[in-house]
Amino acid sequence: MMPLIETENLKRLYHLGGETVTALGGVSICIDEGDFVAVMGPSGSGKSTFMNVIGCLDKPTDGTYRLDGELVSTLNGDALAAVRNRKIGFVFQQFHLLDRLDALSNVELPMVYAETDRATRKEKAIAALKRVGLGERIHHRPTQLSGGQQQRVAIARALVNSPKMLLADEPTGALDSRTSVELMALFQELNRDGTTVVIVTHEPDIAAYANRLIRFLDGHVLSDVRHEPVNAAAELQELIAASQPQKEAAE
Repeated sequence: MMPLIETENLKRLYHLGGETVTALGGVSICIDEGDFVAVMGPSGSGKSTFMNVIGCLDKPTDGTYRLDGELVSTLNGDALAAVRNRKIGFVFQQFHLLDRLDALSNVELPMVYAETDRATRKEKAIAALKRVGLGERIHHRPTQLSGGQQQRVAIARALVNSPKMLLADEPTGALDSRTSVELMALFQELNRDGTTVVIVTHEPDIAAYANRLIRFLDGHVLSDVRHEPVNAAAELQELIAASQPQKEAAE
């Protein structure tokens, strides 16, 4: 596998009220294309700062960061934004959908900003919505969709420009347990199709669906372990099967 993310001695310092706060204290990590990585750590551990830096939302104070072979740690704001829009798709706990727009128009938004022509926008947005299982709901507005469906729209929006990497910050935080498993099954499917996935989570059971777990503490990597992921699709089938007797009894 080729490395997609390469950081070397990555540091991020903040100056607050005359004090220097070290958010990242020299982080060296390599994430390969096709990895599915979960990032964990307590508040203040540096995991969110790390995600912001690798997502090209923030610049390191020192050290180097290469994304897909390109040195991005020295780029200015506009160049960094261009890399971000081209190579990274973001998914957040809050869906950030516009209520006045239907699913199709919400997914088209990144391409509107990129000045993609209308026909191409529509074609790619429909394809992305079909990929996440919402091909029959392209004209539904967010208020007409469940929480899980809204998150799928957000994922379709993140995928529409064919990013190299999907970055997800607490993507299941606003979802119930079954919908969370459905979402992780989708992430695993996207990962099998070649998308590199990096998620930040506080939940060990969600981290178990990744094939690699990186733990942060006090601005440093505490541990970096590969493991056999839990099969979300199989777990979902078990949940569905377990719910059938309850449904039949209620009827």
